[in-house]
Amino acid sequence: MMMRRIEIMMGLLALLLAFASCGDQRPKSTSTRGIAKIMCDESFQSILEQEIAVFEYQYPEASIMPEYINEHAAFDSLMHNKVDLIITSRDLTKEQRESLKRLGRGYRSRMIAVDAIAIIVNKQNDIDELTMEDLRDIFTGKLKRWGEVFPTKLKNDTIKVMFDGSGTGVVRYMKDKFLGGGNFGPNVYARDSSKGVFEAVEKYKNVIGFIGVSWITSDLKSAEIPIAQKYEELKTKDEVSVIDFTDRIKVMPVRADDQIKAFKPYQAYINSGEYPLVRTIWAIDASYNGTLDHGFYTFLTGVIGQKIILQTGILPAAEPVRYVEVQ
Repeated sequence: MMMRRIEIMMGLLALLLAFASCGDQRPKSTSTRGIAKIMCDESFQSILEQEIAVFEYQYPEASIMPEYINEHAAFDSLMHNKVDLIITSRDLTKEQRESLKRLGRGYRSRMIAVDAIAIIVNKQNDIDELTMEDLRDIFTGKLKRWGEVFPTKLKNDTIKVMFDGSGTGVVRYMKDKFLGGGNFGPNVYARDSSKGVFEAVEKYKNVIGFIGVSWITSDLKSAEIPIAQKYEELKTKDEVSVIDFTDRIKVMPVRADDQIKAFKPYQAYINSGEYPLVRTIWAIDASYNGTLDHGFYTFLTGVIGQKIILQTGILPAAEPVRYVEVQ
């Protein structure tokens, strides 16, 4: 009786294998096929959306599923094995690397871009520039009204500082840069996204917002052209036109403590270091080789992925920058 049961089970197994052999023999997921879930700091959404569009055009059987969250949550998801690929503004810490090793998870990380934090104000704001000291005093609440910063028609308006959330890379960067990791004053508020910050600045004359540069470039024409045309241009062109900012808000020039001139976050000034609020963007991958996660990580760090970054108004980490000014 037992032998009979074994024979029946073996027969069923052989039947299942036979059915499987009639189907698609390709692996469920490869570096160019399948579904990959990734997590990205919300402030980099406008950049990643363009990367995904080109990658999926190049590899039609690939589907990248992004989730835009704050940086702290992205790292937490990576460390708890909920996701294998994250995009953030910093690399893994020593403790995080050691934790991944203890869990037996391999990883790779690479800086993919140099970004800048843009300071945006309403178009009715008539102040011409801000210094790093001004920003420090605004964050601590020492400067409460615009008239305390500079003589302005908004002199009696309360300064309302707006960030894209409470745990984002922008918030962490500003706390580290100006407050030594300490807390902001009572005049600082959080919206739910970079888009929310932009809309608040556009609507309210007393608001000052802080967002990634890629959110304010008016030359997102490259995002509007047909994807096939964009892909061909990425393959054949090595230069980028000087990218300007949207005119819906005012981009504030910033003067470093040791400078006599203020600068806006144009690519050339990010590259030269003259714009003082610069940060990095990292891709951190803990997936296996040959998976779609790893394939997308390779794309981000490759030639076309780096050219896309150049078109968004920031600096690629690997590709040399060549500017062509349009007359």
